[in-house]
Amino acid sequence: MGRTFTTLALTAVALVAAAAVALPASAAREPARPVAARDIVGTAVAAGSFTTLTRLLREAGLVRTLRGAGPFAVFAPTDAAFRKIPRDTLRRLASDRAALRAVLLHHVARGRLTAASVARRRFVRTLDGERVRVRVRGSAVLVGGARVVRADVTASNGVIHAIDRVLLPR
Repeated sequence: MGRTFTTLALTAVALVAAAAVALPASAAREPARPVAARDIVGTAVAAGSFTTLTRLLREAGLVRTLRGAGPFAVFAPTDAAFRKIPRDTLRRLASDRAALRAVLLHHVARGRLTAASVARRRFVRTLDGERVRVRVRGSAVLVGGARVVRADVTASNGVIHAIDRVLLPR
């Protein structure tokens, strides 16, 4: 029995040593990044403050896009931001799928753009092909004139930045 225990202990030590040698040097130096379990759409739904946005994404047929590999940066108007738009304007948008898609794509950029990286830019190019101006005023970051009210909400395929206004393309 003593010999069996010794054999098992030596085998365990050898396996641990082999695993340590097999670990790439870069993995040993880089801290692990937290992995978000939900994609952009799932994260927006779970947040609870983007119900109008997620409904409009479904109506525009963009859910599949934002569940894709990405990565994306979404400048997501909160429900309060949508309440600032006149109801008839929102109804018109909802009834014109092409216009709705254009408005929603104006809120999405390619890449996992953190608040820090956005703040270093002068413009962000959105998926509708337009450039949205970025300004920093004190500690506030403004994207297309909308204030980022919550930054860096991590999703598995990108990042969400909550904004206080709906961005309208030119």
